[in-house]
Amino acid sequence: MKVQTVILGLAALASGHTIFQKVSVNGVDQGQLKGVRAPDSDYPIQNVNDAAFACNKDLKHLDKTVITVPAGAKVGAWWGHVIGGAQSANDADNPIAKSHKGPIMVYLAKVDDAATAQTTGLKWFKVAEDGLSNGQWAVDKMIANNGWHYFTMPQCIAPGDYLMRVELIALHGAQMQGQAQFYMECAQIRITGSGTNSGSNFVSFPGAYKANDPGIQVNIYDNSGNPYMGGKAYQIPGPPALAC
Repeated sequence: MKVQTVILGLAALASGHTIFQKVSVNGVDQGQLKGVRAPDSDYPIQNVNDAAFACNKDLKHLDKTVITVPAGAKVGAWWGHVIGGAQSANDADNPIAKSHKGPIMVYLAKVDDAATAQTTGLKWFKVAEDGLSNGQWAVDKMIANNGWHYFTMPQCIAPGDYLMRVELIALHGAQMQGQAQFYMECAQIRITGSGTNSGSNFVSFPGAYKANDPGIQVNIYDNSGNPYMGGKAYQIPGPPALAC
């Protein structure tokens, strides 16, 4: 069975990738690539120590918009196979290949000016995470929502400018170390409200993950090849999400 799962993972490596490229706030679409730093490439990073692990590499789309997000708002992050969404008509891998099961997480880093902030040396804290629950991966829900992943921005977060890092980890080949696929981009946001929490359990990117963390090097397949952990719990990488 181990051979079968390796073959399944390798076969899926050739399938569709994804790019986070749009934000919604309380149901209002903020516009394609508005306030989002994105590359043209939909390829993942697979080295957890890559220097560009914070917000991805070869960024081509660098809009200066800073998106206003009230604390407590419902925020959406939209993913597409390539910039703009589908790569072709009837693209079966848009927003991502169905084989690419895994979690989606959201981190924030406080900055002085989100439009111009550099991504190195920042202190990141997690504000939302979704892994495997009730037989559904976060990626399954995102595909069902036509590319949208939703979360609630914690009510207690202090106002100010932040970079918002949205990360998807595809685990179809993750039984082999170094084969988990990390997809991430950063959005430029300005949180409003009366919160006072500036974050906790801070991490750095790179540095937050190890290649052999249990949620990164993991076999998600059961003995029949079903990618839902065979009834075992999945441990989401990184620190716990902020609790107000």
